[in-house]
Amino acid sequence: MMPVMNADIHSRLASADAAVRRIAVMDLPDSDEDDIETLLLAALKDSDAKVRAEAARLLEGYENHTVVAALVRALEDDDAEVCGAAATSLSELKMVAMGDGLLSALPKARTTFARAALFRALRELRRPEAFTHALAALNASAAEVRCAALGTLGYLKNSAALPEIARIATTDTDPEARRIAVGALGFATDIAAVTPALQHALQDTSWQVREEATATLGKLLAVDSSDDLIAAMADPYWQVRVKAARSLGKLKTRAALPVLITALGHEISNLRKEAAIALGEIGDHSALPALEKALEDPDPDVRKLARIALNQIAK
Repeated sequence: MMPVMNADIHSRLASADAAVRRIAVMDLPDSDEDDIETLLLAALKDSDAKVRAEAARLLEGYENHTVVAALVRALEDDDAEVCGAAATSLSELKMVAMGDGLLSALPKARTTFARAALFRALRELRRPEAFTHALAALNASAAEVRCAALGTLGYLKNSAALPEIARIATTDTDPEARRIAVGALGFATDIAAVTPALQHALQDTSWQVREEATATLGKLLAVDSSDDLIAAMADPYWQVRVKAARSLGKLKTRAALPVLITALGHEISNLRKEAAIALGEIGDHSALPALEKALEDPDPDVRKLARIALNQIAK
C-alpha cells in the first residue's frame, strides 16, 4: 500500500466533513506522517464522536503517559463508543509503568464505567499498588466495579484478599460477581480456608456460579470436596456436570466411578468426553467395559478419548 502523503492527510483531518476526518484518522497508520501520535491525540478531542472513537482505537499502540492520560479522560466521554474504544486500548497496555496513570486516576473517576475500565486495565499489569483500591472497591454499589476489582485481585494473588473474596462469593447479590469471586479463590494456598465458600457456591442459584465452583475445586485439588463434586454430577445443568467430571478426574476420585460411567452414556457429547478423560485419569480397571463400549460412540472425539483412557488404564 502506498503511503498517504502529508499534505493530503492534513487537509482531510481539517475537513468540515466529519466522515472525511474519520477516514483520515483511519489512514494515519499508513501515512508518511512523522508524528502520528500527536495527530491522534488531537483527533481524540474532535467534535464528532466517530472520529474520537477511531482515534481512541488507534492509540492502543502508543504506550506513554501522555497517551494513557488522554485515554483515561476519554473513559468519561459523552459517547459510549468512545468510552468503549478507550477502555479497550487501555486494556492492551503491557508496560507496568503505565499503571501509574491508571492508579492516579482511580480516586478521581466519576463514572461507574471509568472505574471498572481502570480496574480491568490494571488487572494484567499486576501492580501491587492496585491491591488497596481493588479491595475497597468490593464494597462499591455498582456490580460492574465489584466484578472488575475482583479480576484485579485475582491476578494479584494476595492472600490477604481471600476473606473478602469469599464473602463476595457467598453473599453478593450479583451472580456474575459471585462467579468471578469463586474463580478468584483458585489462587488460595490454604485450601481449607476457602473450601466452605466453594462448597456454598455449589448450591448457588446461578448455574454459572456452580460451574465455576466445580472447576475451582478441581484446580485446588480439594480432595475433601470429592463428595460434593460427585453430588454435582446430578446438577440439572450439563455444563456444571462437565466441570465436575473434569475435577473428579484431576482428583482421581475412585468413588466417582459410577457417576462417571453413567455420564459416559449421556446424550450430551461434551459430558461423554469429560467422563472418558476422567475415567482415564482415575485409572481403575472397573471402567474398562464402559470405555470399550464408548469405542463405538457416534462422536469421533469421544471414541478418541475412550481409546486414550483405555491406554492409560492398561499402563
